[in-house]
Amino acid sequence: MAIGGFNGSDPYLSLEQFKQYVKDKQIHYYIAGEMGGHQMGGSDTATQISQWVAKHYTSTTVDGVTVYDLTQQQAS
Repeated sequence: MAIGGFNGSDPYLSLEQFKQYVKDKQIHYYIAGEMGGHQMGGSDTATQISQWVAKHYTSTTVDGVTVYDLTQQQAS
């Protein structure tokens, strides 16, 4: 699911909806919004979701891409 569409600027789900999907185990991974080392543009909602994920989950790097496993217990 692309948060905010291809470049992050389309309206989509709210932060609260995203949190509920994570809680309901409907979203398992979050891939940080970077392409080739450059941050993509984004909506306020996409930014809020990205910041929430980064604050509450531990990232790992897979082949140069930042990935968060949302099935793991949240960081404090």
